[in-house]
Amino acid sequence: MLKRDYFNLTYRSLGDHRLRSFLTALGIGVGIAAVVLLTSIGEGIHRFVLAEFTQFGTNLVAVNPGRATTSGASMGVFGSERPLSIEDAVALEHLPYARAVVPFVQGNAEVEAGNRRRRTTIYGVGPAMPEAFSMTVKSGRFLPVDDPTTPRAFAVLGSKLRQELFRNMNPLGQRITIGGSRYRVIGVMESKGTVLGFDLDDTVYIPAARGMALFNRDSLFEIDVLYDDNTPVDKVVAGIRRVLETRHGADDVTITTQQQMLDVLGSVLNVLTFAVTAIGGISLLVGAIGIVTIMTIAVNERTREIGLLRALGASRGQILGLFLGEATILAAIGGFSGLIFGLGLAQLLSLLLPALPVHTSWLYVLLAEISAVLIGLAAGVLPARRAAHLDPIEALRAE
Repeated sequence: MLKRDYFNLTYRSLGDHRLRSFLTALGIGVGIAAVVLLTSIGEGIHRFVLAEFTQFGTNLVAVNPGRATTSGASMGVFGSERPLSIEDAVALEHLPYARAVVPFVQGNAEVEAGNRRRRTTIYGVGPAMPEAFSMTVKSGRFLPVDDPTTPRAFAVLGSKLRQELFRNMNPLGQRITIGGSRYRVIGVMESKGTVLGFDLDDTVYIPAARGMALFNRDSLFEIDVLYDDNTPVDKVVAGIRRVLETRHGADDVTITTQQQMLDVLGSVLNVLTFAVTAIGGISLLVGAIGIVTIMTIAVNERTREIGLLRALGASRGQILGLFLGEATILAAIGGFSGLIFGLGLAQLLSLLLPALPVHTSWLYVLLAEISAVLIGLAAGVLPARRAAHLDPIEALRAE
């Protein structure tokens, strides 16, 4: 059988049953579109979360009170043998590779300026926070280097809180009240936006020691250490552990590197991407069943044609190839249409919902089209084998 004959027979078969061919290709197309759309959403969320998480840099180490026995995240103050103190943070500043050390405590309190009040997040931090977390002061200055245990009552406002409390007034030098204590505003931060659900613009930064007193805590929530880029992270972790073990008399803290956080986060996001891909895969499975059904019907309808081809000398392999080709072409056309439709939906979704991160990976697009072709081959095998093994004489007798 010539290649031209293959093409003519396939084209005629698909053209003679346009509606059936269309519905078969549609089943695959819907599955591919679902895969493209869902993986675009999953990949977009993956990239968004990682970008949010790494915008502070990748050479940060977090030290939390309490020894966590599980991997990934700290157990916080639960099970702590000794609290993390301001003095611990000061001791870590003497490590040769520590560029910035930030004691950290967090809470919620009412902030009052004149006749305006607003309940917001209060961060008790150290003066090195802008360097450690790549933040910028818009006006004024950040918290100055002061006595870490008895710092002056200074406050730095987030951009959103500054607008809520002072409107068009200059807040620098003004007095605000936080939880009953008065603070002088010395700076306003550049807008940072929302990071992993935390609005860093609707907040106040005060000295860590005053934050501990405000929230009646005897331990810091965390100490963050920014280290030099050319220092191995294992050396940093060992140095931090050595200093704190000497001070506490035991290894009673949890040290988490940025890479460990990214690994755990990446694993969770990979599971999410796999889950949405699997949902789209169900649609592909339905499309494959449709191909099997349609090709089986086609074999039954074309029994006499198969018998005639066999009587004219067509081999079983040629008959097999003919039906496999039809199944593959249907799947490929459906897959390509599904790709176009899925890409269009992804772009439309990003326009209608700009807050939803959508990113189409061309790797997934390529894999989706390859999957469509492979599904067509796999789904067409059984009907094609049945056609190839028909007895030519019996096939010619078929009504």
